[in-house]
Amino acid sequence: MATPAPVHPVDEVPPVRQLAAFGLQHVLAMYAGAVAVPLIVGGAMKLSPADLAYLITADLLVCGIATLIQCVGFWRFGVRLPIMQGCTFAAVSPMVLIGTTGGGLPAIYGSVIVAGLAIVLLAPVFGKLLRFFPPLVTGTVILIIGVSLLPVAGNWAAGGVGAKDFGEPENLALAGFVLAVVLGVQRFAPAFLSRIAVLIGIAVGLAVAVPFGFTDFGGVGDADWVGISTPFHFGAPTFHASAIISMLVVALVTMTETTGDFIAVGEMTDRPVQPRSLADGLRADGLSTVLGGVFNTFPYTAFAQNVGLVGMTRVRSRWVVAAAGGILVLLGLLPKLGAVVAAIPAPVLGGAGLVMFGTVAASGLRTLAAVDFKGNNNLTVVAVSVAVGMLPVGVPTVYEKFPDWFQTVMNSGISAGCLTAIVLNLLFNHLPGKASSAEADGLAGGSGEDAAEKAREEAV
Repeated sequence: MATPAPVHPVDEVPPVRQLAAFGLQHVLAMYAGAVAVPLIVGGAMKLSPADLAYLITADLLVCGIATLIQCVGFWRFGVRLPIMQGCTFAAVSPMVLIGTTGGGLPAIYGSVIVAGLAIVLLAPVFGKLLRFFPPLVTGTVILIIGVSLLPVAGNWAAGGVGAKDFGEPENLALAGFVLAVVLGVQRFAPAFLSRIAVLIGIAVGLAVAVPFGFTDFGGVGDADWVGISTPFHFGAPTFHASAIISMLVVALVTMTETTGDFIAVGEMTDRPVQPRSLADGLRADGLSTVLGGVFNTFPYTAFAQNVGLVGMTRVRSRWVVAAAGGILVLLGLLPKLGAVVAAIPAPVLGGAGLVMFGTVAASGLRTLAAVDFKGNNNLTVVAVSVAVGMLPVGVPTVYEKFPDWFQTVMNSGISAGCLTAIVLNLLFNHLPGKASSAEADGLAGGSGEDAAEKAREEAV
């Protein structure tokens, strides 16, 4: 009898019990970031509490649908990797500007729909750009993704941006306790439990937080049991040229960021992203963004917060993240459940976030470890790219005097660092210059297989 072909870990379907636990872990890791965009945009537009709640439930619903499209896929939509989807922060500033001065929510949704359609059309073009992402560039981008996320975890650990008790020692102590629990479970617990170390850390942290008064479940009682987002709840979309142009710039930024996230997850799961799968994933982003504009929410992209969880837990199944998408759909349809998850204190999430986001950065270092840094300018490429990527993270107001379109591109450390890495790799490793052809064909700009073979020969 012929033995069945082995199933790649990405395509394995774990038992239902593990699917639920692993999926819930992904939801808890991204929930705070997922609801932040509607809260910021709605707050800037001074929406009523009822409208804010509506934005959040609509966001969670479309987050879940977008994640299912990305992980499960259909036809030429979906990268079919363990990728969580969420609202992109790159769109926050333009959307606030459009919403407060340029036509309100209908103008936002009109520009979002056009941007989504543009992403669908541009996806094949971006797919062909994958050759400009050799290990030198991908390792640098993954490193920048991880390091740029660390301030998010730091803000959570301190109590959350805007919290009255921000930076209080009790908050940092709770975050440190959760971090210790996560590390302890990962080091000493059996294999299955170590894979849900983040979930256990959050659960234990929540159990400790309740008696010490860190939690407020007041919103649970006020939330509705059932909530359904209907198309164009805030009115028919309107289309303004200035709003559409700014959102098209956001679309290019999110496509660049998403490409970096796809490559990172492909590295972690041993299923490298190919031009076709990259185009399929970006096409799913575009479709999800169109759905966002129809169902009263915002542009969607791959959520970098969950990339670290894939690397840390070593659970590579896309069906786990699909289960997380199903949980998000439930949270979007059952606002009371969403209110329970929202009651988790920020320091608890911060303790778990430190290890998850650090894992992303470490994965970037692992990719760069295979790059040849001898007798070439690759170190300069990494150094300058990381510096440019970290500039808006360390100095958020550094570009505030620049035009809006420039801020949209450069205020995202991920897109700024990614563009810098691509340009410098072309400058130093592809254009004629001092470097020899042998150097230019190495890991910096050549194929990973050639460079790996060279490294093995040198080792021997």
